[in-house]
Amino acid sequence: MPEPTLCCPAVPGRYCGRCDLLVDLPGLHVLEVDRSDRDGGGVQVVVESAARVMGCPVCGVVAVGHGRVNIVLVDAPAFGRPVRITWRKRRWRCPDPDCVKRSFVEQDQRVAGPKALLTARACWWAVAQVRRENASVHGLARRLGTSWHTVWDSIRPLLDAADQDQSRFAGVTTLGVDEHIWHHVDTRAPAPGGRGRGPKELTGMVDLSRDENGQVRARLLDLVPGRTRAAYSDWLDQRGAAFRRRVRVATLDPFHGYKNAIDDKLADATAVLDAFHVVKLGTQAVDEVRRRVQQETLGHRGRRGDPLYGVRTLLRAGAERLRPSQQRRLDVALAAHEAHEEVAIAYQCAQQLRAVYHEKDPKKARRQARWIARTFPSCPIPEIARLGRTLRTWRAAFLAYFETRGASNGGTEAINGLIELHRRIARGFRNRDNYRLRMLLIGGGLNL
Repeated sequence: MPEPTLCCPAVPGRYCGRCDLLVDLPGLHVLEVDRSDRDGGGVQVVVESAARVMGCPVCGVVAVGHGRVNIVLVDAPAFGRPVRITWRKRRWRCPDPDCVKRSFVEQDQRVAGPKALLTARACWWAVAQVRRENASVHGLARRLGTSWHTVWDSIRPLLDAADQDQSRFAGVTTLGVDEHIWHHVDTRAPAPGGRGRGPKELTGMVDLSRDENGQVRARLLDLVPGRTRAAYSDWLDQRGAAFRRRVRVATLDPFHGYKNAIDDKLADATAVLDAFHVVKLGTQAVDEVRRRVQQETLGHRGRRGDPLYGVRTLLRAGAERLRPSQQRRLDVALAAHEAHEEVAIAYQCAQQLRAVYHEKDPKKARRQARWIARTFPSCPIPEIARLGRTLRTWRAAFLAYFETRGASNGGTEAINGLIELHRRIARGFRNRDNYRLRMLLIGGGLNL
């Protein structure tokens, strides 16, 4: 075979090394490159493999050339334009009359698999764009100059293969769980064709284990339908006993269904109540006291000019974050009526609860948390007493935060934020399997 030329245009019978380098398809040589003004002004590239001896894949007899087959593939975009690769595949014929393989076409998995519509690098380019650049499949289809189904049907086998890889569950020592709503369609009204989307709630499991530097690596492990104890328990059963033994810490929101599943399936793990939701419960109690006192003193909901309504956002903030002017406004509003003393006490209780998580000494923080769980239930303010009873019920999980280096569901909430972002980008999902694979990809749950 002649050596390739070093400049363009290619001499007949030779290949251009510079074009081959620029297009960079392994084992293939560029014959022609054309920028078409049709079909969105894409780039058309014609390639072929060099002539070589080929043996029959069945009997091994040296095959005979039997013409070519032109296969058009969608490639990753280049120079801001869609790219089409026309691969002039060599067809071979087996000369052995007894061989069952009459003829065959050359294949190269590095370029594209059999019956593929996208090149291998276009598939991996699309996967990277979805995972790292928050791209939608529709947007990728537009950049590739093809359809949504062509893109998704090409990359889904890669995601399915990664999903089946059980090694992605290895090394999980801290497990977070949370629920979210994946659609808002009435499940009682089936979609066209009689198939509904299923339950609105999904339960997400997140790996919150720390790396060698002590940093939490939040990875979405799975999404299962339902928000029940059974949904979580069944998933833990499917992972196997070895997986359950490795889990030492399990974080959760105050939902007894998940807590019962942890007690049942993760008996050796420490359940930890999420700090964010504990503080949220305290802030919510203050808001409820403010609304009740507002109604009792003025007989209506908060309006502009009402003292408590004017400081509603300040009551939700941490005391250390208030500027002096804001602190004065808060003090004036709380002193405006003697009934506002309940709001002031509730605010102080919420700040005490919040301060526990900012205490640097774990032992001191644990003592303060015990005092809160013991004293809040007896508070004369009903909203704070109810908060105290909740903390007393969850006392072990509440105190476990200070024994597990501050384990929380923060990483789980971050994954939920990514899920919400991609759901908005995609304008919603109708197929839960597609939804699950997309979220596993962007949530780092697949080894890709």
